[in-house]
Amino acid sequence: MEEQSILLQAIDSGALDARLSDVCGCGAEGLAHKRARLSGLLHNYGAAFGKEGRVGLFSGPGRTELGGNHTDHQHGCVLAAAIDLDALACAGPNGSMTARIRSTGYPDIDIDLTMLAPQPAEAGTSAALVRGIASRFIFLGYPVRGFNACIDSVVLGGSGLSSSAAYEVLIGVILNHLFCGDAVSLVQIAQIGQYAENTFFGKPCGLMDQLASAVGGIVSIDFQNPASPAVRKLDYDLLSSGHALCIIDSGADHADLTDEYAAIPAEMGAAAACFGKSVLRDVDYHEFWNNLALVRRQAGDRAALRAMHFFMDNLTAVKQAQALESDDFFRFLSLVNQSGISSGLLLQNLYCTARPQEQAVCVTIALAKQLLAGEGAARVHGGGFAGTVQAFVPNGRKEQFRAGMEAVLGKGCCHFLHIRPEGGAVIA
Repeated sequence: MEEQSILLQAIDSGALDARLSDVCGCGAEGLAHKRARLSGLLHNYGAAFGKEGRVGLFSGPGRTELGGNHTDHQHGCVLAAAIDLDALACAGPNGSMTARIRSTGYPDIDIDLTMLAPQPAEAGTSAALVRGIASRFIFLGYPVRGFNACIDSVVLGGSGLSSSAAYEVLIGVILNHLFCGDAVSLVQIAQIGQYAENTFFGKPCGLMDQLASAVGGIVSIDFQNPASPAVRKLDYDLLSSGHALCIIDSGADHADLTDEYAAIPAEMGAAAACFGKSVLRDVDYHEFWNNLALVRRQAGDRAALRAMHFFMDNLTAVKQAQALESDDFFRFLSLVNQSGISSGLLLQNLYCTARPQEQAVCVTIALAKQLLAGEGAARVHGGGFAGTVQAFVPNGRKEQFRAGMEAVLGKGCCHFLHIRPEGGAVIA
């Protein structure tokens, strides 16, 4: 940590450029934007909390799921990556037991950290996440106290890029640096974020979002042992593929879908229970198919279909990682499309069953495939039901693809992203 004036000077002089580039993989344009945001945060911090005292600069990235749609909560395999959209913070200890957070575009929150139990009135809010993360750190024996923070996030809310995981990782990195001497691993920070989201925020998410955000780069993750997931970074440069990663906002409302999301792990769990197991990773593939009639009778057809998706997409995620490691990008694209078909046909997470007349994700996928004309790939992105579609677009088609999408979905619907080398990070 440094005095605020010293950090401002380092930003303005370009002394932090090398560190920012290492963390975020920024080009010149990206660096200019990061510098402006960090400078703004330091000024905001001084205005809100005073210009005295040492502070740090922190970052938590959004993430994109490359493979393994809804496989993590069944202890399966996923392929994911951190992206160059992030949440940034300027933060420092305040000597109290209150966390005071000022986030651009959001109401101020003050959290009493002497109250470490979930507060029902906070469910679904960022205050719940902060309280939950602090509670877990303290439970693990770390001397967390109050802090001040100014936060600015460009991770699109409701976009399937996991703005909540970026926020959780950011708060975890701040607490780890301010009070724990950076002793907590990035995997532990991800697990703490998931705990806060499950127990305090009230969303039964898996660990993939937080882990991809915390670790950074492209990561192949095996959740067979969720207490100690096997995480492997892949040495693959997406820029070498000749394709750009695009996330497309379908225009559908991504909020208020917790019941739809929760039904997937519940129904997959019901299918696993037919074999005396709690998750599908522990069910033998051949035994499942040999007893399909039993699964249909005891758990229902949709549960059976969602179990089929798990078995298919769990293997597909492994094959995708292998394709990238062998530099076979066209095999990777074929597997992306295969995963997308499974999500639509078996997992059935392309639209909300309560509003079948609204199928923006389906329309977006169909439009993307029409514009790609047999090239690239497109699939539902993230949790599904609403929100976003992921596409891999040949570089020569980028502008044509953007124009075609915007003609139907509106200007600004396409977000071309870069993979970020590092995950949750202390910048300075």
